[in-house]
Amino acid sequence: MTTAREPLLLGVRHHGPGSARAVRAALEEGRPGVVLVEGPPEADALVALAADEGMRPPVALLAHVVDEPGRSAFWPLAEFSPEWVAIQWALGQGVPVRFIDLPAAHSLALRAEERSEDESKGEGEPEGEGEGEGEGEAEGEGGAEGGRDDVRIDPLAVLAETAGYDDPERWWEDVVEHRGPGDDAFAPFEALGDAMTALREEYGDGGHARDLTREAYMRIQVRAAQKEFGAGGVAVVCGAWHVPALRRKVTVTADRALLKGLPKVKAEMTWVPWTHRRLSRTSGYGAGITSPGWYGHLFGAPDRPVERWMTKVAGLLRAEDRPVSSAHVIEAVRLADTLAAMRGRPLAGLTEATDAVRAVMCEGSDVPLGLVHDRLVVGDVLGEVPDAAPAVPLQRDLTRIQRRLRLKPEALERQLELDLRKETDAARSTLLHRLRLLGIGWGDPAASRGSTGTFRETWRLRWDPELSVRVAEAGVWGTTVLGAATGRASADAVEAVALADVTSLAERCLLAELPDALPVVMRVLADRAALDTDVGHLAQALPALVRSLRYGDVRGTGTEALGEVALGLAERVFVGLPPACAGLDADAALAMRGHVDVVHQAVGLLGELASSSATGDAQDVRVRWYSVLRKLAGREAVAGVVRGRSVRLLLDGGELGDEDVARLMGLALSRGSAPAEGAAWIEGFVGGASGGGMLLVHDERLLGLVDDWLSGVSGDAFTDVLPLLRRTFSAYEPGVRRTLGELVRRGPGGGSSGAVATVAGGIPGFDPEIDAVRADAVLAVVELLLGAGAGAGAGAGAGTGSGAGAGDHNDLVGVGR
Repeated sequence: MTTAREPLLLGVRHHGPGSARAVRAALEEGRPGVVLVEGPPEADALVALAADEGMRPPVALLAHVVDEPGRSAFWPLAEFSPEWVAIQWALGQGVPVRFIDLPAAHSLALRAEERSEDESKGEGEPEGEGEGEGEGEAEGEGGAEGGRDDVRIDPLAVLAETAGYDDPERWWEDVVEHRGPGDDAFAPFEALGDAMTALREEYGDGGHARDLTREAYMRIQVRAAQKEFGAGGVAVVCGAWHVPALRRKVTVTADRALLKGLPKVKAEMTWVPWTHRRLSRTSGYGAGITSPGWYGHLFGAPDRPVERWMTKVAGLLRAEDRPVSSAHVIEAVRLADTLAAMRGRPLAGLTEATDAVRAVMCEGSDVPLGLVHDRLVVGDVLGEVPDAAPAVPLQRDLTRIQRRLRLKPEALERQLELDLRKETDAARSTLLHRLRLLGIGWGDPAASRGSTGTFRETWRLRWDPELSVRVAEAGVWGTTVLGAATGRASADAVEAVALADVTSLAERCLLAELPDALPVVMRVLADRAALDTDVGHLAQALPALVRSLRYGDVRGTGTEALGEVALGLAERVFVGLPPACAGLDADAALAMRGHVDVVHQAVGLLGELASSSATGDAQDVRVRWYSVLRKLAGREAVAGVVRGRSVRLLLDGGELGDEDVARLMGLALSRGSAPAEGAAWIEGFVGGASGGGMLLVHDERLLGLVDDWLSGVSGDAFTDVLPLLRRTFSAYEPGVRRTLGELVRRGPGGGSSGAVATVAGGIPGFDPEIDAVRADAVLAVVELLLGAGAGAGAGAGAGTGSGAGAGDHNDLVGVGR
């Protein structure tokens, strides 16, 4: 047993509920005068907040460099963490609490040096960057020294293997978590300390120099506490791996020598919310435990943990409409206990509980079991931090806005539907767009269901702990969300290289409602647009500008200057596009076809938005665009895929009739044209998912022209154009391809071969004339669907197709065709 003259060393496993219970029992038994906890000393001023009613774990201590918030580290604590239990006990008993690990000012500086060394060696960033000091090494990970090539070991894995276990987690559950309270509260710590001493004798310090430095600092702090509070009045809660080092007798001079010359930065520290999901991650900001929800259940269950766990699982599955009864719960508990007995375990653990849930409640399926793992084994708990905790001004402003808009951060991803016509929803959208502009990815836009209007938005929201770091980083741009977003947008506009980046930024400024940033963005946009002569760049920039006009109209934002820039940009595209489409290779031609498509969409929307304007330029923007398409469609120097696409856009817009389209297609597919150019023209006209397949199905003349051209291609040329044709027709729906193949196979008169006939000859399945009597038979149903009345429908159906009934029928058929 620990003597009265030595400090009470309580070596623990971080985030271990068994260790947490043992720590509480040892503190109750030992009644120390001060509790020392492994953690950065800068947190001493914050420890009193752990007793605040607004503090709900899991939480974490966040330390970051003052001038570089991105350089940060976390120390997560859950309700079942031994350190948290020790802090709560001390605060409840009025006992001082102090942190004794290496200060964050040193550890952050050391991490920066290590990263620089790794980068200089070409090894990249070390795993676990941003992770709290002690969440990797203090968990008990060490390495080898002297001839072991610095291979890091997991002490729990070594102890488990020594005991004959192949799973360290299962060994830990058997020897610690399933261990009942004993007569000696200090015995578990003495046993674990002895085991770690044997490991340290075998593996040394693990080849990790920072462990030696940290342990030297801890010894100095323990000596200072002993001097202040007297021998026997000091309890130390630290990772079990460090216990042998704290027991070892080392001179103060030697410890100070290890600490001499350590790099240092200016650091700040605060409390931030944490999540169970982050606790389950083994790198990055995670703490490296696989089942925080299960651990929390073990720590909080007063008795019969397996029975209570099965009840939780049943409740979850019932909420998901799974048929789970009390009989399932009883049988699952029996099966878990039986499995534990067969496997020689003292009690059923998570493995047995999971196997029983899969067999009894999930009927052998892993799909509902995955839900249990996600919601219960890991969990979606998000901690809370009181308002009294230190925070950067930007974080306080964000918290105030979140409360006003009733947008509570949550660890579980949820979908948020917004109607921008409502004041609160519009303000929520503005906030989320501003945060995205600042790089704080709380929400991601998603496709809206059931509406294509601009007044609806859909977001996927999930708050991750590292977003607190992003908020601290964004604080350099301003003290409020609006001010920071304005500053960031203005700076991004000046630093943007591509014109499309500037137009995209203008769109984001409108979505985020940043009136002070928009003039800066517009000035940069006008300068870049005037200097950029690449038509492709101009074409890529135009859609974002037009969308900005659309959003500004919905949100009531003035966009007159933006509209003038958009019209000027469109005019430059109109002038430069025809010469830019000549002399292109295959890849450049495909890229140019994409530019033509996006400009066409942008011009269509620009024409709609400008229809109410009195400006003459705004009124004829579509007319100018169609004239450009006519030039592209008629010039032989233009790449075939661009010419074909231009003809298709003119046809869809009603600017070309069937006769004109057939003539242009005939010219493009004539024997005087190169087969590859003809194939490219077809790809531009009917390629992709543009509905070109249905156009060929319903327009027999165009299908006949394509078939005649393809039948006349020579064997050598066919080999060259086959890849283009495959790319064109492979994008069609299977039903469309099947119909086209059937039409070509039948040929004129239903034969098995031959080219598809033109209109004069007809195509099987398509009568040259409309059968009015057969068509009139559907009028009754159509009028019933439209609410016109059954009497009128019956009368029309009984007629001969002449008069008013025939006129209505022909209108319907015309629309259908």
